[in-house]
Amino acid sequence: MFGRTRAFSGFSVDDTERARRFYGETLGLEVTDLGGGMLRLELAGGGQVLIYPKPDHEPATYTILNFPVTHLEAAMGELRERGVEFERYDTDDLTTDATGVSDTDPGPRIAWFKDPAGNILSVLEED
Repeated sequence: MFGRTRAFSGFSVDDTERARRFYGETLGLEVTDLGGGMLRLELAGGGQVLIYPKPDHEPATYTILNFPVTHLEAAMGELRERGVEFERYDTDDLTTDATGVSDTDPGPRIAWFKDPAGNILSVLEED
């Protein structure tokens, strides 16, 4: 039924103006104002994501967007220069080193950070 329908994902934030600045200026994504407080992110490869305001927003407890990169440390350095702070985890399921990079095997090298609404994003190293 939906095999030919262009699908897209979406997530909520508590302040769409802060989200617009973060995704547009900090992350460098193309952000379109759709009116009514809604935003659309244009992703490489033609993907789109809807951001919508939600008065009782609660941050996602999972990764909502993953950004593949060829050199993780370089991407993290650029993000830090733009004010991004990386999360540190030390649980039975997941640990990160002092810089925020996952040392969990198997899997790609990955680091997580949050948007202004507390939603979790990541950069992950691809070969």
